[in-house]
Amino acid sequence: MDGDSNLQIKRRMIAVKPATPEALAPYGRILGRGSGIMPTDSGFYSGKVAITKPVTFQSDSDTCLSLATIQPRAFELEHIERHYKHTQAFIPLGGKPFIVVFGAPTAGPEPDFDQLEAFRFDGTDGFCMHIGTWHEFPFSLEADTDVIVILRNETNRNLAAKDGGEAHGDDLSKLNILQRTGAVFALQV
Repeated sequence: MDGDSNLQIKRRMIAVKPATPEALAPYGRILGRGSGIMPTDSGFYSGKVAITKPVTFQSDSDTCLSLATIQPRAFELEHIERHYKHTQAFIPLGGKPFIVVFGAPTAGPEPDFDQLEAFRFDGTDGFCMHIGTWHEFPFSLEADTDVIVILRNETNRNLAAKDGGEAHGDDLSKLNILQRTGAVFALQV
């Protein structure tokens, strides 16, 4: 912002809501007991193992499973991203709460910034997003919040190709929100 003292950065607030199956429906599905899906008997172990299939994960053989350890950071969105080839999933370990911001899939190159929503997960359930759902990486509420991330390796390669604070590729659009909107989006925590 050098050279133009008249530029003012707008601040836009996003309220944080509880993550429920109904609230998350436009963006994906809850993974866990909070999914609202009734478990079925596995057919083995005398009924002692019940199975729930809350989502159909979509990807290919280029899928990877990684562990992210998240530290608390400012509750401000720096980026928003989406994936074109897979239904990315985040699965918490350790029961620590976190917040995720979502935007519905769009046909254009950006989300509807006026419709972004933030949800608080209590750490017992994860989520799997629909293909194309806009999102920011989870915000931890406690130190050392471990989350399993299931995504495509191509996404990781696309993330490595940063250009001007953004990253783009065949499976990724990661946008710099301040550059795109002139605003800081902050969470009301």
